Amino acid sequence: MAVLEGTQLFYGSFIYSKTLDELEYLHDAILAVNSEGKIIAIERECGGKDKALGKIGQRLGGDVSGLKIFATSEGQFFFPGFIDTHLHASQYPNVGIFGKSTLLDWLNTYTFPLEASLKDPAKARKVYTRVIRKTLSHGTTTAAYYATIDVPSTNLLADLCLSAGQRALVGRVCMDQLAPSYYRDESPEASIASTRESIAYIEKIDPKGDIVRPVITPRFAPSCSAPLMTQLGSLAKEMSHLPIQTHISENKNEISLVKELFPPSATGAKEDTYAAVYDAFGLLTEKTILAHAIHLTESEVGLIAERKAKVSHCPCSNSAITSGAARVRWLLEKGVCCGLGTDMSGGYSPSVLEAARLAALVSRHVAMGGDERAKLSVEEVLYLATKGGAEVVGLEGRVGGFEEGMEWDAQLVGLGVLGDRGELGQGDEEGNVDVFGWESWEEKVAKWVYNGDDRNTRMVWVKGRLVHERK
Repeated sequence: MAVLEGTQLFYGSFIYSKTLDELEYLHDAILAVNSEGKIIAIERECGGKDKALGKIGQRLGGDVSGLKIFATSEGQFFFPGFIDTHLHASQYPNVGIFGKSTLLDWLNTYTFPLEASLKDPAKARKVYTRVIRKTLSHGTTTAAYYATIDVPSTNLLADLCLSAGQRALVGRVCMDQLAPSYYRDESPEASIASTRESIAYIEKIDPKGDIVRPVITPRFAPSCSAPLMTQLGSLAKEMSHLPIQTHISENKNEISLVKELFPPSATGAKEDTYAAVYDAFGLLTEKTILAHAIHLTESEVGLIAERKAKVSHCPCSNSAITSGAARVRWLLEKGVCCGLGTDMSGGYSPSVLEAARLAALVSRHVAMGGDERAKLSVEEVLYLATKGGAEVVGLEGRVGGFEEGMEWDAQLVGLGVLGDRGELGQGDEEGNVDVFGWESWEEKVAKWVYNGDDRNTRMVWVKGRLVHERK
């Protein structure tokens, strides 16, 4: 008999992205997750819960009667955990606060003062604890975080993610110019030394990188001097196993600034473009996550695709601070892998589901400009939120779906099912999604995408560990 200690069972309805434009629906299915958080068996169309237990027991070769089992009820389904490919943990207290500003003004008015203040460990702990709990409550099982320039504050964020069980890329922000004197690295050498210190710490607390990994994080090209960019490129080459995250082409004034600061005559870049600047410094690789990518040229997209760099689409912040509408369909058709980012606090919401619906809406605005094919479907934005995001952060094949050999990063979603008199079922929480009973599963999912929020996220698991349960 097989030893099944620590194995968990999940029964009922499962929905996940099969391809970019197709969702897989499994009903009356059972799935087994071992003690290491890996999916080890799936049985479909079982004929009821009792038969499902019999089938999975036979498949596993052991007695499953004593194992913990989670089962969906009416209106519920298991869905892969969301992957937030771009957010600033240090900016969370400022969500919704951006006034009438655009990017460069917003940084100086709101962002830099807040980030600098998180050098206070008590304040940093308060902010980081809350952003982790809040994003988990919205179903975010993996987050690509920017911290601050402060090493202890960055390391604290990594500690808290590991303790809470949220997968994370944690980046100590590098910036040595065009920032207030109170909040920038003293020199390129000091920036690299601090970055190495944080990388070493994060790799020490999670040597295998199962939950927390360091990420090389030049804030964006304008905030880094050419010597710092050169040294960051060398660091990325030396530590080629590490991802890189930064911003690109978020704002037209920012693009003009990049051209001014980094002319090809100074960098050796083949073209006078933002993407070519990163490429010239060795920072455009298959492990690079580029946030925004709104105003890219044809040649830039070709270069990004050639280097296999990835894009984090941030429709919420792109709209909130009037940056522009990214052409996601165009990027995808050019072979660029894309995921979704909340980009707090340029973005006002910690919810990747909100990012998904805004991605759908922004794509319609692009379509209104004359490109009807630009529109993204429900299926497509959910792919970006899960499997697409997994590829962006280097976890493709491990998370983002429900297949044998993948890891159980999942959320239990519950929709409000109405009775004959319009009342909610027993145990259902009042929320924005009402299911009347005649909807198809495709329609239920569409209702969730356009109306759902954290009230629908009943439970969340990362690598098999229950990390959030809505009370």
